Amino acid sequence: MFFTRLISGIGLLIVAILAFYIGNLPLIILSALISVIGLFEFYRALGLDKKNIAYLGYAYSLIYYCLIYFKLNQYIFFSVIAFLLVIFAIYVFTFPKYKTEEISLIFMGVMYIPILFSYVYNTRTFDDGHYLAWLILISSWGSDTCAYAVGSLFGKHKIAPVLSPKKSVEGSIGGVLGAALIGGIFGAILSGHFISTLSPVFTCAASCAIGSVISQVGDALASAIKRNHNIKDYGNLIPGHGGILDRFDSMIFTAPAIFFAIYFLG
Repeated sequence: MFFTRLISGIGLLIVAILAFYIGNLPLIILSALISVIGLFEFYRALGLDKKNIAYLGYAYSLIYYCLIYFKLNQYIFFSVIAFLLVIFAIYVFTFPKYKTEEISLIFMGVMYIPILFSYVYNTRTFDDGHYLAWLILISSWGSDTCAYAVGSLFGKHKIAPVLSPKKSVEGSIGGVLGAALIGGIFGAILSGHFISTLSPVFTCAASCAIGSVISQVGDALASAIKRNHNIKDYGNLIPGHGGILDRFDSMIFTAPAIFFAIYFLG
């Protein structure tokens, strides 16, 4: 199991590195693919995957990514409202086929996964995005690694005993500090390559710290949903890791956190 997890983890990292490095079409395709598969896993966990209305969520997700790729941002807010109105109309005209909770969760799933995860691509489109986008990986996967290491060595105070009994306050703090340290080093090494980022070291360190905090919330949210619905993993697509959401749950929250941190700090 360890070697299976290691090999699949390395494979994921290689794919992520290539997509982040190239950007543009490969990154938007990978982001859309992860979002739609993640949305399917989310709907399946909630028992919505066999509902016809779930396909509307998948379709809108692809439309949303097309709007981003073709730089039609002025239509994004309109498209969200249109999507909401359409699922409300379906709810009304097919009543009582769907429950209110099901309609709400269909909309929530799209807001939660495809829209939040799209900020991976959005961050890559910054002037220094070919460097800044890496902060998403640093503050999610880097934070997880640091939190695990510090928690294993020094963890004594449980941060959420019922939800995540193995996670500690010490580990959480270690994750934030570790992500900030790695981000600061990253910014220092590449400081001469940034074009529009005024203080690369501070921006990278602060963004990674903020991203680490938010990524831990995202990880906890995914765990809470699984516990509420009595499932261990969202899927088995990635050997040794589970489903897409099991591997990218923290990054879903980290991406918008990094985007807005850079927007306001950079």
